[in-house]
Amino acid sequence: MQLDQRDLDILRVLSTEGRITKAALADRIGLSPTPCWDRLKKLERGGLIEGYGARINLRKLGPHVTVFVAAEITDHTAASFRAFEAAMQRYEEVVACWALGGGFDYLLQIVTRDIDAYQRLIDQMLDARIGLSRYFTYVVTKPVKGAGAPPLELLFRGR
Repeated sequence: MQLDQRDLDILRVLSTEGRITKAALADRIGLSPTPCWDRLKKLERGGLIEGYGARINLRKLGPHVTVFVAAEITDHTAASFRAFEAAMQRYEEVVACWALGGGFDYLLQIVTRDIDAYQRLIDQMLDARIGLSRYFTYVVTKPVKGAGAPPLELLFRGR
């Protein structure tokens, strides 16, 4: 999909202001509403916009802990990777999971009420025999910078 500066501007604005009105978006990027809407629909159809959502302040909800887990699986067959990845979809506490190249096989981001709940989850995973062989726990002590907007200008510079 060919993108121009206006498309990048739409993506940049929406990545930080997902609830902006169509009229305000058009005004921000210097287009009239109809062409802006057409571009937005093109970006959605092309899969560049996967969805819209709210960032929830978990501290306002109550006690919780965020844990990153570097995980290794038992063996490295395609079937084992598929089975582990399918299992990750079933655990609500696993809010993100990335396959890695290098020393570990996966990096999981887990959000639970407390460390005891985290350990119960890990015990369930081990008992479920989903292929988890070793895991390394990293407890988040404070957020420093959250998932922000991707650096679109840097990614598309020189294209």
